[in-house]
Amino acid sequence: MLLNVQHISKSFQNNLALQDVSLSIEKNKIYGLLGPNGAGKTTLIRNITQIFFSDTGEIFFNNEKLSEKHQNQIGYMPEERGLYKKMKVGEQLMYFARLRDFTKIDAEQKIDYWLNKLDIQNWRNKTIEELSKGMQQKVQFVATVLHEPTLLILDEPFSGLDPINAEIIKNEIFELQQKGTTIIFSTHRMENVEEICEDIFLINKGKIILKGNVQNIKQEYKKHLIKVETQTKISLNEAIQSNTNVVEQNETNIIFKLKENQTTNDLLKILLMNNIEIQGMTEILPSINEIFIQTVNNNS
Repeated sequence: MLLNVQHISKSFQNNLALQDVSLSIEKNKIYGLLGPNGAGKTTLIRNITQIFFSDTGEIFFNNEKLSEKHQNQIGYMPEERGLYKKMKVGEQLMYFARLRDFTKIDAEQKIDYWLNKLDIQNWRNKTIEELSKGMQQKVQFVATVLHEPTLLILDEPFSGLDPINAEIIKNEIFELQQKGTTIIFSTHRMENVEEICEDIFLINKGKIILKGNVQNIKQEYKKHLIKVETQTKISLNEAIQSNTNVVEQNETNIIFKLKENQTTNDLLKILLMNNIEIQGMTEILPSINEIFIQTVNNNS
């Protein structure tokens, strides 16, 4: 276990930002940290990065109590950019590398590697304020991964990026994971969660209200909907209608909701016995966005 958060709570004056939060992060996986605005995501991240310290509970990193000595094993890219606008890109990256105890030679080699890898060498002598929002985001990403952290925390890493650059950063995230980096990915963009994350934690009002493997959660929340594709629009006879629940029908698709104790094979048998020519059958699983909305509403 790389990170183990045990029963932490954190208050600001009379506001309880985190309430008895526990979670475990395994090595070499990508986790999604989800939640509505003000749910406690940033407070949790800042406890893990030791910007804040919890009122109660403990955090362990590699089976040791989290402490200052673990700082160089963690990389954190906040949603709000922490870049100096008047500084040149190369100077800025050198500054961050030196803060991480790089020698000047090692820092220059690492900076060259990343600027070349992301094809941004020509930005080296530009100041941050000369760059677009998306360009700044790429520089912030480089500054975050320069020291090859064991745990990488990314807060809205695709903010301001066009689709091409978002794809580049997404591929870099996968490559870092393949090299052994564990990643916590905080975002409001549920389509990115579907593409990137293996497991998720959903936090609301300072509490973890849902956690687990993405595919397992989608199975848990499924509504037993089956989409049947046909070549042409068909008329459903009385036998089919009496033995199935039709939710929706258009030109070549019919959506059925399985009855209690009815299986997909049962539905298939009914349709074939009634001479329905089937092109395909697909189980409709809810999206993470649908699950997010439903779970948050149920816990409001």
